[in-house]
Amino acid sequence: MAQQFVQAKIKGDKVVVFLKPTCPYCTMAQEVLEKYKFKPGHYECVDISNHSEMDSMQDYFLELTGARTRISSFFLVLVHVPRVFIGEECIGGGSDVAALQRSGKLEGMLKSIGALQ
Repeated sequence: MAQQFVQAKIKGDKVVVFLKPTCPYCTMAQEVLEKYKFKPGHYECVDISNHSEMDSMQDYFLELTGARTRISSFFLVLVHVPRVFIGEECIGGGSDVAALQRSGKLEGMLKSIGALQ
């Protein structure tokens, strides 16, 4: 069910961000992407925090894209959100989106799928 939900959302020529509103990396991805003028229907943020299939979706993101890990001095954190898709390709999370924007590559990626006005 979670796999079908994710696949249906990312199908086509749009940008989809799977997020949790309390996640600072999710906010980072949103803030970068909201600087661009998208065609109607070509940008969607999907809040998975209260979704009944949240855990299954996060497992599917891990399977689909691989998880990033961050190590603090006390514990290991697996990062499953945000997951940002341009078209059907996952480009990573908030830091990845910000890095692509700084390098000038993000706009070209968005244009290549016809998502921008």
